[in-house]
Amino acid sequence: MPFWLDRPGAPAPADPLEGEAECDLAVVGGGLSGLWAALQAKEDDPARDVALVEGAEIAHGASGRSGGFFVHSLTHGLANGIARFPDEVPALERIGRANHREAVEAIRRLGIECDLELNGDIVVALEPQEESWLAAEAAELGALGNEVELLDAEATRGEVRSPLYRAGLWQRADSAIVDPARLCWGLRESLLSFGVRMFERTPVKRLRRHGARIELRTPSGRLLARQVLLASGAFPALVRSVRRRVVPVYDYVLVTEPLRPEQRRSLGWVRRQGLSDCANNFHYYRLTADERILWGGYDAIYHYANGIGREREQREASFSLLAQHFFATFPQLEGIRFSHRWGGAIDTCTRFFAFHGTTHGGRVAHTVGHTGLGVGASRFGARVALDLLAGRETEATALRATRSRPLPFPPEPLRWAGIELTRNRLAAADRHGGRRGLWLRALDRLGLGYDS
Repeated sequence: MPFWLDRPGAPAPADPLEGEAECDLAVVGGGLSGLWAALQAKEDDPARDVALVEGAEIAHGASGRSGGFFVHSLTHGLANGIARFPDEVPALERIGRANHREAVEAIRRLGIECDLELNGDIVVALEPQEESWLAAEAAELGALGNEVELLDAEATRGEVRSPLYRAGLWQRADSAIVDPARLCWGLRESLLSFGVRMFERTPVKRLRRHGARIELRTPSGRLLARQVLLASGAFPALVRSVRRRVVPVYDYVLVTEPLRPEQRRSLGWVRRQGLSDCANNFHYYRLTADERILWGGYDAIYHYANGIGREREQREASFSLLAQHFFATFPQLEGIRFSHRWGGAIDTCTRFFAFHGTTHGGRVAHTVGHTGLGVGASRFGARVALDLLAGRETEATALRATRSRPLPFPPEPLRWAGIELTRNRLAAADRHGGRRGLWLRALDRLGLGYDS
């Protein structure tokens, strides 16, 4: 059970769709993308009849299984944005910071209690070559208007005590942590108060034109909508052209039992920043409101033929490896136990951040492919998809980063073989001082590479 969802206060699911219903806008997906989309649609036009359809329950997917890192980046990190759209990075960074601040304002205005902590985040260097990487990124982030501070080993360990830390890059503003499930549930409550109809446990099986409307077929009924916004994440897309561009990759997470006072003091970590390291196979970790440590990442597991299912949410090898790395990072916590462990599927595309578009004559829009850091970027993606549906030209919709689509993945078995080879070569680069071999360099030249 994911820690965030293991709550007695979780809302009871709304009734599934039975029979036939109609609406102006149907939002498919009850994660953060769908919730932000429905909220902004009602803010744009309070009279719009909006229905949100979720196959399981609100926050069941990636949104309720994430680390809860709420940062401003729209491109899954600055380096990834520079590699793909260097001329648009200044605009993407500025828009990303504005999106983050607007999201924070919305959370506060709506009174959503989600343990929002605006403490910034620190990326730490664990290897010698990573110190120069952080110095270069600090200069780039600063030049783009971000509030950052480069920390040496002593200063980094002064913030959080680990013998492994060699340096740190602290992004002080426009970066936060939240309880992602409570954020979803808070948005859900607000949407219901605004008159959005909610259908949970209602998987959409088929999407097709039906005269001037779009028909969404479900197991026990159908929904007819003037427009549709698809925000289904890693789950199979209802549009074929999107399905070829997204694969589900499983990420795994541990959460400790609550820290005893002496354990908590041994860490420092007074400012409670979010933390991650900067290898290709990286960890992310943060404190929860009740003084546990969430520790996740490193492994990214793809299953043949886009395999997805409950049986893949538990993986002993990944949990064991995460635990070993945890105690290497925080040896002072030796003996602490883990209370929760889980896995979840991330919607990954070949450019490693979200893409958007329309189909069905402009009546169906999609936003998908976040790969990571979607807690904040999901609101931006929802905004872009709504603007595309409305035919609104904005600064954001004019960018190539939002207009373009990632290259599709090849069919199986080439898909599985390519992903496995890439995972193997990324791990090899970590073992060899970050040096990218022939395969990774070829992907970089094709615009398919990634460097965390």
